[in-house]
Amino acid sequence: MLAVVLALLSAALFGAMTVALRLALTHVDAGAAAVGTVLVALAVTAIGVAVRTDVHGAWPFLLAGLLAPGASQILFTLAVREVGASRTSVTVGVAPLAAVAIALVFLHEPLRASLLAGAVAIVAGGVLLASERTRPEHLRALGLAFAGAATILFATRDNLVRALHAHSSPEAAAAATLLAGAVVTACWARRAPRPRELARLAPAGVCFGLSYVCLFEAYFRGRVTVVSPLVGTESLWGVGLSALAFRRTEGVGRRLALGAVLVVAGGALIGATR
Repeated sequence: MLAVVLALLSAALFGAMTVALRLALTHVDAGAAAVGTVLVALAVTAIGVAVRTDVHGAWPFLLAGLLAPGASQILFTLAVREVGASRTSVTVGVAPLAAVAIALVFLHEPLRASLLAGAVAIVAGGVLLASERTRPEHLRALGLAFAGAATILFATRDNLVRALHAHSSPEAAAAATLLAGAVVTACWARRAPRPRELARLAPAGVCFGLSYVCLFEAYFRGRVTVVSPLVGTESLWGVGLSALAFRRTEGVGRRLALGAVLVVAGGALIGATR
């Protein structure tokens, strides 16, 4: 039960991070935003490491961090810049399909009808997004491609974390992945964020760091086939908060809202029948 609560909390924080990042991108370029968000998140997880002071076995998670939040955060930031927070959230919400598929094949986790039904509902929500007939002018196919690529990296990261969960503490593992992510984003960015820009990125970074801690705590306690679909409920948070913060620019309509609801329903089904 604790893994379910942690996964849902991680989802809410990730959805809030997406909206906070969208707000910051009006004043900060994508490169500096990616670096700044990861650096603040790293500082948050470092506090957890200092409390537990257990870094044994954390080094393999550096490799996972090259994928996510390394390359994935770059793609995610570009997606938010191109298509906004709401559509990026729904697209990334499809990640459980890839994560569950990988877990079934490589981690040999059991396949249940409820897991399959939940995954189908989540994917249906993503299909609704892709089939929007009336899209805002700013909506670009390239942005959805960025979000889709980030989704694959998220799913791969989830399975690596679950496969290695017995070798480290959740806080140390989260900090290790964020450290590697900071290096990757710093190499890609043209410059480091300025102090004023870092302050604008702080809300997104804090939400991101706390989301990561909750995520790793959840994966250290539960299977990928349970945790990943529940984390996919971040779509509802992303869409809901985007509708409040960006009523005019995001263009949140019925189709997008229904897609988010399907994603959440799929996650709830998996959590209730785990």
